[in-house]
Amino acid sequence: MKTSPISHWYEENLATLIQSTGYIRQYLKNKLEDKVIQPLPPETILPTSALANLCRLFSLTEFERDILLLCTAVEIDSSLAQLCAQLQENPQLNHPTLALALTTFPQASWAVLSPQNPLQSWRLMEISTGVTLTQSCLRINRRILSYLLGEAAFDEQLIGFVHPLPLHVEQIPLAPSQEQIVQQLVAIWSEVSVSSPTLQLCGGEISAKYAIAKAASMRLGYNLHIMSVDVLTQSPQEIYQISQRWQREALLSNSLLLLDCDDIFPNDVKSAFAVSQFVESLQTPVIISSGERLHTKHNHLTTFDVPQLNYQEQARIWATYLGTAANQLQVEITQLVSQFNLSNATIQAACQQFPLQAAQFPETSHSKLLWNFCRTQARPQIDGLAQRIDTSATWDDLVLPEPQRQVLADIATHLRQRAKVYQEWGFASKGSRGLGISALFHGESGTGKTMAAEVLANQFGLDLYRIDLSAVVSKYIGETEKNLGRIFAAAEAGGIILLFDEADALFGKRTEVQDSRDRHANVEVSYLLQRMESYQGLAILTTNLKNALDSAFLRRIRFMVAFPFPEAPSRIEIWQRIFPSQTPTQGLDYQKLGQLKVAGGNIRNIAMNAAFFAADVDEPVMMKHILQAAQREYLKLKRLLNDEETRGWI
Repeated sequence: MKTSPISHWYEENLATLIQSTGYIRQYLKNKLEDKVIQPLPPETILPTSALANLCRLFSLTEFERDILLLCTAVEIDSSLAQLCAQLQENPQLNHPTLALALTTFPQASWAVLSPQNPLQSWRLMEISTGVTLTQSCLRINRRILSYLLGEAAFDEQLIGFVHPLPLHVEQIPLAPSQEQIVQQLVAIWSEVSVSSPTLQLCGGEISAKYAIAKAASMRLGYNLHIMSVDVLTQSPQEIYQISQRWQREALLSNSLLLLDCDDIFPNDVKSAFAVSQFVESLQTPVIISSGERLHTKHNHLTTFDVPQLNYQEQARIWATYLGTAANQLQVEITQLVSQFNLSNATIQAACQQFPLQAAQFPETSHSKLLWNFCRTQARPQIDGLAQRIDTSATWDDLVLPEPQRQVLADIATHLRQRAKVYQEWGFASKGSRGLGISALFHGESGTGKTMAAEVLANQFGLDLYRIDLSAVVSKYIGETEKNLGRIFAAAEAGGIILLFDEADALFGKRTEVQDSRDRHANVEVSYLLQRMESYQGLAILTTNLKNALDSAFLRRIRFMVAFPFPEAPSRIEIWQRIFPSQTPTQGLDYQKLGQLKVAGGNIRNIAMNAAFFAADVDEPVMMKHILQAAQREYLKLKRLLNDEETRGWI
């Protein structure tokens, strides 16, 4: 029975190590017996053995090699301890020491005492605390011993924050745009003969950057490991120690490091310094994964921007994973690709779940199953900056004059037909800026601005996120832009509508620059204008003060809808629709209710409070309950409920 190449190498490697340590033992024995000393013959060490490779990797001299072999021999041959004690004429020194090595082995050099010596700088051996340095116990590092024995191992000091790539990434095929980046990475590193340049993958979805790094490492013959930048928030000395530990592991395991910096921003000085110090001390291959471009101290970075999958690439991936089912789902694929910017991995997961969900929910249409899965996967992680609003409002709930309803219908048309116009008709090829759908809803509070956003989100099965302006705007320089960047970056995956409520607080007029605060405020507005132009989703801004908005910003708004204070006919219509069909009512006069001069939001409050008053006395909702609720609402509004508004109610 033939042995595998790995088994054959393992046997040869172990034989080489045993023979080499055997020579060391015989060498010490001859020294003790004052016999002729025969140094280790070079041919004893097979060029393919771990010992030979270790000497090449760390440029070890014969003297340094023999010290490691002495330490190895003690580990695998317990009888060698007595020989060490006899040679050092001290029963307490039954272990290897620098003094023993310096007085015994040929080509001995005091350079081995230097912290910069390979044995010490790479921590190939460990020196215990003793009375003197030269008589302290020497031990081979556990990771190095495992390497010489040919056993699989990993530096125990790196376990917990350096990980191999997740297995599922290996199963993700690359899109053409990603394949092009892989080829460039391979070309750069293939041409380098001395030190490996640091490469940076910016933007894009994290799993896409992982897949690119994995493909490049496989073609270059490297193993790939991942480390988060969070572990580098240490002192400079600790960062250096981690760097040395990793470089040693990279050399031993022939590995490439992917440094995950996706959660830091360029203005995070502390993290940027840690990254700079770490990568600039490395001589082994490293790829930085970041959301935005980072700059190291000496700026020796070769950067590649990882774009999101384009329309054609996403459509092709959907068709590939859906297989034969794609023929019946062409319309659904077009709708999904036009709305969501999903990664390869997410599309693959959706297609794998599709037949399972179709069998579990046979009454639900295939398009709805796929849409709901994609919407769930695309939900952004912007906790603390935005709130997701559950939407149930329909067009029947919205009472507006016909001109305003028509503009909202136009927004719906743009959402419905943007795939055809942008992709099939070629508008997207003219440039990515200006492809987003932006709308400004302005009018008094309670006139239906938020409800209109809910109606659009509900119609198209999209999530609605209200931006918390108090959490976004910061007095600290750069923090507002950072928060806005997080919001828009998270929203790029699609499937959501951004609702900037009371937008005048954030999108106010730019001022003349009189001090640094004015200059910073103008920078925030400019940054926001830039992001609004490049954002390809639907962003809705609401304000009670249209005139407070920057005119330059208004020019970039595609739709503007004025929400007027409702006149009596509109108020009557709102009252007719405000109560759910399950609510018991009796004797309601909608014509008289329309006399209340309040907006739709106030009408909703009055109706709900009236329902509670009626429920508390176990009666249907009647005019007296609404009168009681109206009095409470007017008190809150600091207004008086006059006789003209309630004449003839009771």
